[in-house]
Amino acid sequence: MNRVPGPTVSFWLIKVLTTGMGEALSDFLVTRLDPVPTVLVTAAVFAVVLVAQLRADRYRPWLYWGAVSMVGVFGTMVADVTHVALGVPYAVSTPVFLAALVAVFVLWRRVEGTVDVHTITSTRRQLFYWAAVIATFAMGTAAGDLAASTFHLGYLGGGLVFIAAMIVVVLARVTSLLGPVAAFWTAYVLTRPVGASFADFVAVPHARGGLDVGTGLVSAVLLIAIAFAVAVAVAVQEKVRRIASTETATSVR
Repeated sequence: MNRVPGPTVSFWLIKVLTTGMGEALSDFLVTRLDPVPTVLVTAAVFAVVLVAQLRADRYRPWLYWGAVSMVGVFGTMVADVTHVALGVPYAVSTPVFLAALVAVFVLWRRVEGTVDVHTITSTRRQLFYWAAVIATFAMGTAAGDLAASTFHLGYLGGGLVFIAAMIVVVLARVTSLLGPVAAFWTAYVLTRPVGASFADFVAVPHARGGLDVGTGLVSAVLLIAIAFAVAVAVAVQEKVRRIASTETATSVR
């Protein structure tokens, strides 16, 4: 059984929410607590959740989206530490993370023969999947900051640019210029800077071009929204499963 969800409407909605939440919560934690232990604790929590996800025998929504949420927080911290602590410019870290992502895809394709998310049925494929997810979050964070800071587009301007890129991907998929697998992963990469850019725009102070709502409040609102969206997705999934079971029982009779 597939251990990760397919690209439905609810999937993309929750994915964008987790990207924004990860950006806001990461900023909230590292600016109010000692960054070093905060990053270490976050890494430990992420590792525990990821191990639990890897041990799952099928797709379990709460566990899966918990892991994605932790990737959102930890991936943001990795990108920010690379820039702030190590002094690596976004113009350098973005292509480096992109190269890492490409390397994951190349190795994944060579070993498994496909990078299709509908075929994540083994632990090894899950490892490749989550390596790609982590790389997309780190690269997307760096790309969003690159557009906002280095290219001086601001968080709102950068977010709009990435939304325009998403629209291009959708049109390319609809017109069959882009295959389903390539379209999925391209969109997956782009959703990270989309969510992060708008979360920053709402949260950061006016001096940085934001609405100054605050990272704490934005994090809390997005966490509640994620929990609600996952709960709805679970309810729909259970309803579909009951209908399928009923139809199967009826056909047997």
